[in-house]
Amino acid sequence: MTHETRRRSTPETTHQERPVEVTQYSIGKILAVWAAATLPMGALAWLVAPRLATLMGGPYPLVQALLVLLTAGLVWQFVLVVWLVWREQGTLKWRVVREALWLRSPRSPRTGRIGGRVWVVLIPLGLLFFAAELIPGFPPAAGRDFGELLSSPAGQSFFQGAWGWYGVTMLLWIFNTVLGEELLFRGLLLPRMNRAFGKADWLVNGILFAAYHVHMPWAMPAILTDALTLAYPTKRYQSAWIGIAVHSTQTVFLAVMVLTLVL
Repeated sequence: MTHETRRRSTPETTHQERPVEVTQYSIGKILAVWAAATLPMGALAWLVAPRLATLMGGPYPLVQALLVLLTAGLVWQFVLVVWLVWREQGTLKWRVVREALWLRSPRSPRTGRIGGRVWVVLIPLGLLFFAAELIPGFPPAAGRDFGELLSSPAGQSFFQGAWGWYGVTMLLWIFNTVLGEELLFRGLLLPRMNRAFGKADWLVNGILFAAYHVHMPWAMPAILTDALTLAYPTKRYQSAWIGIAVHSTQTVFLAVMVLTLVL
């Protein structure tokens, strides 16, 4: 290799191997990002949905309106994450995005092992996540209980053969557990909260996540446990895939349940 060739290739190699730096947020910026996700969801659920429901037919117009509007709110969170990462890193190359949002295989804090058997931790975490659903909360607001809809004859009739609405619910769940909530709270915010909150960053992240659910406040007591089942393991294993995978167990369960009704 000539000296000239080495001189041309070195900057390129250095650029490719440059580590991705994650900017630490101030408390103000953390709350601003939280508000940018929370306020639209609250407004869509409590202000826009009732008005849209008056324009929709069927036995559950409010539920239909909520499915559409909350999906839009979750898509907005994905757009927000993409924009903030682009502002921070100046690129959306997968190598950079993967590190900036902790979208990497989990690393054992004890052995340093990456992936492989480390993924087994998802089993107890998934069981704890489902157990947390048994924690009693407040009674859901009238017409906003999706579980009641699925168990009612009218709700079952609504989903029968309704592939369009099944597609909407699947889109909502995908953005809920993969591209929206988890990507924002565990992928974007959690890695950037350490300077502001130190070792308690995962706990504050879980509290903010519960408080974000103004669109379904009756579930907040149970969602507080997500600090242990989603936020803490995500930080411990330095991988947002942990939170995404555990949260997605709920999506898989509901998707299968609704699919049986559609069929």
